[in-house]
Amino acid sequence: MNNANYSSRISGFHKKSVDERIALIADMAGLNDTERALMGNSGNLDQEIGNHMIENFLGTMTIPVGIATNMKVDGRDVLVPMATEESSVVAAVCNAARQSYDNGGFITSMSGTRMIAQIQLVQVSDPYHARMAILERKEDIRLICDACDPMLIKLGGGFRELEVRVIDTLSGPMVITHIIVDTLDAMGANAVNTMAEKLAPFIAQWTGGRTYLRILSNLADHRLARARCVWRSEDIGGADVRDGMLLAYHFAEADPYRAATHNKGIMNGISAVVLATGNDTRAVESGAHAYASRHGRYTSLTRWEVTNEGHLAGSIEVPMAVGLIGGATKLHPMAKTALKILNVQSASELARIIAAVGLAQNFAAIKALATTGIQKGHMSLHSHNIAMMAGAVGHEVDQLAQILVAKGMVRLDIAEKELALIRGS
Repeated sequence: MNNANYSSRISGFHKKSVDERIALIADMAGLNDTERALMGNSGNLDQEIGNHMIENFLGTMTIPVGIATNMKVDGRDVLVPMATEESSVVAAVCNAARQSYDNGGFITSMSGTRMIAQIQLVQVSDPYHARMAILERKEDIRLICDACDPMLIKLGGGFRELEVRVIDTLSGPMVITHIIVDTLDAMGANAVNTMAEKLAPFIAQWTGGRTYLRILSNLADHRLARARCVWRSEDIGGADVRDGMLLAYHFAEADPYRAATHNKGIMNGISAVVLATGNDTRAVESGAHAYASRHGRYTSLTRWEVTNEGHLAGSIEVPMAVGLIGGATKLHPMAKTALKILNVQSASELARIIAAVGLAQNFAAIKALATTGIQKGHMSLHSHNIAMMAGAVGHEVDQLAQILVAKGMVRLDIAEKELALIRGS
């Protein structure tokens, strides 16, 4: 029975074994035997690995992984694993890619694999003078940063550039130093954070100020992934469809209320691949949305135009801080398997494929909005979820889903009534 009077103050919880934690939480929350067993089933992630990936580990939340087919990126056919719980996301990418496949698919590029770490300097009476003093120490800064990670230097990465800004804040002027570091095939958070922490005391010493935050920026605008694609007008339903899609884009470009949903659709595809490969979805998402606001207002991450031949050209440019080494990419067995399926040789190649998926997702969404409406395809797939929620099993799932779609009422109450009729007959 659930004990509503329990205390969340559990001394030494992190020192307990996984089984002990499950037993304790199950008792406190009143979990039944089925729920207890569910907590103990960690699926394809070994309990020992999970216990070292996060604190107070109990179990896993399994997310479906699907494969986006039809993707051709830079002349190479690619199978793309996508981890998502949302109906129609994988199907949308497959459909968009199919319509571009015969015209060559997606062309991609990358600005580089550089990450930024910021060092905050305060309590400086002459901030612009301090800025100059820091810039003059560029070579000293290079030596300090590169000494933090000899292996990165050996592989060809390391400190690349220095930027120093003076910003006005509620606490007065601050001097913000950016160290720009090539982290190669790593996402690079640990590398640049270590460098920033090592450098901070020197900046304080050189300027007479006081350093506080030393942390990477997820606005990775030195690590931009780009993708472009041309969909032939005849392959997407003609000029009327093309023009309707342009109107949908123009709406998103002009209005942040629409842009938020427009970009959410893009991130449906991007985040699914980022998650499947064990990369940091929150870092990529925050960077993307910040980049969409870089000109002072929130707008579309994609651009859509008409070519001289009358075809639809789409492009995307988005910060993409992903890696092939470090973190869950090397620990989680499913992430390692996903990377093997992708057959990518560098973090740059992975980032470029992810950008192409984001563009494909956006194409599918705005085409659906401009033609049949987003609900037709989405609800067709969602009907299977509703059917299972109503209790359908086996062949009943497809049968009930078809009934719901035919009625145009994909609702749980309707599903329960129709399932009863199926079983009664």
